[in-house]
Amino acid sequence: MTAAPDAFGTDRELPISAVDSGQKHDGMTGAGESAEMPGADELAGISGAGYDEVDSCCGGGCCGADVPPVEVRMLNAVQGTIGQHPTVIKAARGMSHFGEHALGWMAIGAAGALVDKKRRRQWAGVAVGAFGAHAASVVIKRVVRRPRPNDPSVQVNVSTPSKLSFPSSHATSTTAAAVLLGRLTGLPLPAVLVPPMLLSRVVLGVHYPSDVLAGSALGAASAAAVLAAEKRFAK
Repeated sequence: MTAAPDAFGTDRELPISAVDSGQKHDGMTGAGESAEMPGADELAGISGAGYDEVDSCCGGGCCGADVPPVEVRMLNAVQGTIGQHPTVIKAARGMSHFGEHALGWMAIGAAGALVDKKRRRQWAGVAVGAFGAHAASVVIKRVVRRPRPNDPSVQVNVSTPSKLSFPSSHATSTTAAAVLLGRLTGLPLPAVLVPPMLLSRVVLGVHYPSDVLAGSALGAASAAAVLAAEKRFAK
C-alpha cells in the first residue's frame, strides 16, 4: 500500500498495483481513473512521420552506424570554420527555407512560365524538374533510411520536416533547377547556385557531405531526364 494525500491533506492509502499501473488519483472526488502516460514512441508518432522513420531505424541499431567517422570530422571542420559566423548561418537558414520541398524553385519556374510565354514549356520544365528531383530524393531516403547527423559534436542550426538524411533533397532539387535554368538562360547557374546550397546543408548540421554530393548527382540526372523529354516533345 502507498500513502497519498487527499484534497484535505489527509494521507489515504492506495494499492501499490494502482501506483505501478499508472492510475491517477482524483483528490477532489475520491475516484481513481486510469491515465496511462504516452511513451516516447507515441509522442514521436504525434510529431510526424519523420520521427517514426528514425525510431524504427534506430530500433534496428543503425543510427550513425553506416556513417564513416571522416564524414563527421568533415562536418565538424565546416562548422568550426565558416559555420561559426552568424551571418553565414542566417544565410544558410534562408536558403533552407527557400529550397524546402523545392517550393522556391517551383515558384521561379511558374513565374517564368507566366511572364515568358514563348518559352513557357521550358520554364514549366524547371518547375517539373525541381519537383521530380525532390520526389525522387524522398523515395530514396525512405529506402536508405540514414538518420541525420546526431553526433554530440554536431550543432543543428535549423529544423527539418524529416529525420532522414540520404540524399539531401535540397541539393537534389537545387541542382536540377540550376541545370535547367542555366540551359534556359545561358548563364553558368549550376556553378553559382549549387555549391552554396550544398555547403549550407553542412553548415546547418543537417546533412553529411556524402548526402549533399549524392543529392547533387541525383539532381543532375533528373535535369538530364527533363531535357531529354523536352527534345523528344520538340520533334
